Amino acid sequence: MIQNKRFALVFRLGALLFALAGVMKQIGIFEGTVSFNPFMFYTIQSNLLAIALFALLAIRTAKGLREGSHGSVGWYSRFGMVCVVDLLVTMIVFWALLAPTVEAAYLLTFENIAIHTVTPLLCLIDYILFSEPKRLKYRDVYYVCLFPLGYVALTSIAGLSGYVYGYEGIMSSPLSSYMEMVPVRFPYFFLDFDRLGAMALAYIGGILVFFLILSHVIYGIDHKVRKRPAAETSEPAPECPNSHVCGAGCRHA
Repeated sequence: MIQNKRFALVFRLGALLFALAGVMKQIGIFEGTVSFNPFMFYTIQSNLLAIALFALLAIRTAKGLREGSHGSVGWYSRFGMVCVVDLLVTMIVFWALLAPTVEAAYLLTFENIAIHTVTPLLCLIDYILFSEPKRLKYRDVYYVCLFPLGYVALTSIAGLSGYVYGYEGIMSSPLSSYMEMVPVRFPYFFLDFDRLGAMALAYIGGILVFFLILSHVIYGIDHKVRKRPAAETSEPAPECPNSHVCGAGCRHA
């Protein structure tokens, strides 16, 4: 665990700016064609979590510098773990399930690499480098489900209420060349109740299990692999039995 506050501040400010740039590029700010439809996708919402985390950590690290340049920088461990898991799922689900359905040209763009790969990895790196071991409690592993469950509720209500993410062309019949444009009411194929019906619940359940597997892995590593700095774990040497001779505070073996 690194306890250099200046290094932590530089890393977190850089991560914050990079995550912001990725989201801004994705929603079209740099091109002057801003669209807020991306905010309905889990990727952008999870990246906003990362931005909030890096902003909080940068502010807290800057304040911590008033107490010296060396010391603990592992604040907000629970929120950090939740962000790590949420962003890792964003990365894994995209590259494993969604990338094959996306245009190849998009895969190598800055915005895609930023929001689907680099920002998730920055969250993981920050957690590994700076978070303090053994701060997590077992119940914390279940907090990672709150954000995705909230997202499923939001998109389900929006879709069933008529929100449209876009339109997809479907052949009206095998013998016709006419393409019928059908509204897409759900953000991802595995959440699409129009196509999958109740089977979408199985996808949702499977992804939630994956969230919990990742959170349990991080909890296990946090408690059984990572160790606190020696200064925090070492116990004081026993008092010298001849302290009345050596003087108070003697630590002779």
